[in-house]
Amino acid sequence: MTKQLLFNLNIFDFTLRMKGFPIKEAQQRLREIQQISEAQYPDYLENARSEILQYHLQNNSFYKKFIGAKDVSAWENIPMLQKKDLQISLQERLSKNFSLKKIYTGKTSGSSGTPLQYAKDNFCHALTWAGIMDRFGWYGIDFNTSYQARFYGIPLEFKAYQKERMKDRFSNRYRFPIFDLSEKKLASFLEIFRKKKFDYLNGHTSSIVLFAKFLQKKKLILTEVCPTLKTCIVTSEMLFPDDKKLLESQLGIPVVNEYGASELDLLAFTNLEDDFQLNSDSVFIELVDEQGKAVPNGTPGTILVTMLYNKAHPFIRYEVGDLGIMDERSTFKKPILKQLIGRANDNATLANGTTVPGHTFYYVVKSAMRATSVVQEFIMEQNTLETFTFTYVAERDLNTAEINTLNESLYTYLGIAINLQCKRVALLDRSHRGKLKQFISHL
Repeated sequence: MTKQLLFNLNIFDFTLRMKGFPIKEAQQRLREIQQISEAQYPDYLENARSEILQYHLQNNSFYKKFIGAKDVSAWENIPMLQKKDLQISLQERLSKNFSLKKIYTGKTSGSSGTPLQYAKDNFCHALTWAGIMDRFGWYGIDFNTSYQARFYGIPLEFKAYQKERMKDRFSNRYRFPIFDLSEKKLASFLEIFRKKKFDYLNGHTSSIVLFAKFLQKKKLILTEVCPTLKTCIVTSEMLFPDDKKLLESQLGIPVVNEYGASELDLLAFTNLEDDFQLNSDSVFIELVDEQGKAVPNGTPGTILVTMLYNKAHPFIRYEVGDLGIMDERSTFKKPILKQLIGRANDNATLANGTTVPGHTFYYVVKSAMRATSVVQEFIMEQNTLETFTFTYVAERDLNTAEINTLNESLYTYLGIAINLQCKRVALLDRSHRGKLKQFISHL
């Protein structure tokens, strides 16, 4: 193979095909799905979810046992599948005629507290990538040619580290490891942006937000340093409105929010109208109450996902662990997520018996600290019903007035006084994948 042919090769597509994932066939199927009219889309979804349900009832002994004698003639009667239901060996959960050697397997990060080994058949995995490539393509990003600035974690063990770096080179991306986000390190990131012609940023929300705060302090806009940048895609963590404004201001490019689950698929992506559009191509997403019944659009509900094309492993009415609100403008073909509230189990239980979602503390700190805050990043931890620890990164300790303001904001949002301990650190501890959980309960 000549050097010129290697240069012209679509490396990303080629790598998927070499691993046995039929990307061309998946892209063709995706085009067929997207050509289905709005009027015919309810029938497409109903038929697809019925077919995958019947397939697993006939070919998957684990799922057949899970359903048992339950009446599944009505979709809402199908029991919700949770991560705890899948805590047996992966081999025992595979459908008939599938083996671990001939499918795609992976493992979730365990950021929700329970890691999960999962599987997808090769066509399903290819369809996942076809969907991701399609959405990125909305913003002119081509996985075969566009150069990515990647803000992600990376294994620190030598062999695993070198393997990830090799994958980055073949995937046309440069990785910025995010375990050290000190000012010295962020300055070194900036110098790399001066030298390389990146097309887009992609990575964990909190780390890119911290980089944007660094740019703000330096009175710099990133496109002035790296004018080839077109867009920024953030993932894995909540994107709050104020942070999106900061990113767009300091990066100088549109900011796109991505929401997915590694064991499933891409679940939502900011479209060109700035709506958070749910995936309705390869999955069926519903928002339900505690009994598994659909909630009206505009009402908070638990997010359930059904994989329509995964024959190797059942994910039917699978509870992701997140809460959301569906927009009233949603249709079957174009469902829109009005708000992603966050993980259902990331809640604080207070001494007066009330429960508040963990993301409340983001707004508490924003309200107390304002735009001029010295706080760059923080984690709020609940130790007891009455005691919380506020761990933060800043150039100096918070003064008495700032701590008093923080306590006042906590009382406003929580409706009860708590015992707050403040602790300044040089760096926050991220998970091995680089995720930052802003609220942690130790109860």
